[in-house]
Amino acid sequence: MALRAPLQNPSKPLRPNNPLVPSFRHPSLIPMARQTRWLPSIAASLHHDAAHRDEVLRAARSSLGNCLSETHLEITVPGLTSKARGKVRDVYDGGDYLVLVTTDRQSAFDRVLASIPFKGQVLNETSLWWFNMTQHITPNAVVSTPDKNVTIAKKCSVFPVEFVVRGFVTGSTDTSLWTVYNKGMRNYCGNDLPDGMVKNQKLPGNIITPTTKGVDHDVPVSPEEIIKLGLMTQDEFDEVSSKALKLFAYGQQVALENGLLLVDTKYEFGKGPDGKILLIDEEFLRLWFKNHCNPYEDKVLPDAPEELVCELAWRYIFLFEKITRTKFKLPETEEQIHDRISKNVSHALSCL
Repeated sequence: MALRAPLQNPSKPLRPNNPLVPSFRHPSLIPMARQTRWLPSIAASLHHDAAHRDEVLRAARSSLGNCLSETHLEITVPGLTSKARGKVRDVYDGGDYLVLVTTDRQSAFDRVLASIPFKGQVLNETSLWWFNMTQHITPNAVVSTPDKNVTIAKKCSVFPVEFVVRGFVTGSTDTSLWTVYNKGMRNYCGNDLPDGMVKNQKLPGNIITPTTKGVDHDVPVSPEEIIKLGLMTQDEFDEVSSKALKLFAYGQQVALENGLLLVDTKYEFGKGPDGKILLIDEEFLRLWFKNHCNPYEDKVLPDAPEELVCELAWRYIFLFEKITRTKFKLPETEEQIHDRISKNVSHALSCL
């Protein structure tokens, strides 16, 4: 999802520089928003509370050695099997349930670029907040949240299509809307685009640009191709598209109420055991890497500067607090995150 505070001319938002992901995101879960960029309007807004920012930056620096980069709950938690490693989340099979662990990995350009202190907790808590706030639009698969970084969810049959909803012509990747538009494409994923648009300009209306999983990266696909390939039926696509647009419109409303603009986000959906469609389940750092290497082709990427990693930790927390209007609770102990998660998940599963 991408947001930022509206300017006097809201049709031309600021350049996106920081994404936040308020959603589940893994191919074996149920549906909900995935990748989301929330863009702050004015740089000064990130420094509105200097004391709080300094507190977070200090905590981030002291936690650089205790980030959750990898998990091995199949070893530490009885009954968990079949670990599936996503870009950010690790998903474990717990029988009738899935255990989703949100790590601190920062993913962009189809690569893991760094580990950001507190990111997993921020994303998991943000996802849960959105799930709770959007139950009037669509049901979701959440069963319980035994840990700050963990969600236990119902097993679902996930549609192999991600629903990217966009409100602006923006982006910096090879498949972003601005990149393909700037190359002259005027029909993208079944959407006709007018001539004369500029980067970061507001679209005439919100659009859906679906993607499906390729070998190395997401592949744009049109509604017609989705049906022809048998990825979804027409009725399924129509229902999910309607839900995605309603979720995005609601997100835009919430963002505007908090002085931000929602630029784009991604949703994933699937079917529960009863056949009901459920909702399941960054570019500050992305831009730095693009300026210092070719992240799509270079075999070894440079380390992200420590100050950049800590600043991104602050921006995730800032946006979480801005949207939810709640104070993010920094971890109070130096307990290893993996040990804490193993203990909490083991207890939760024993109670289900």
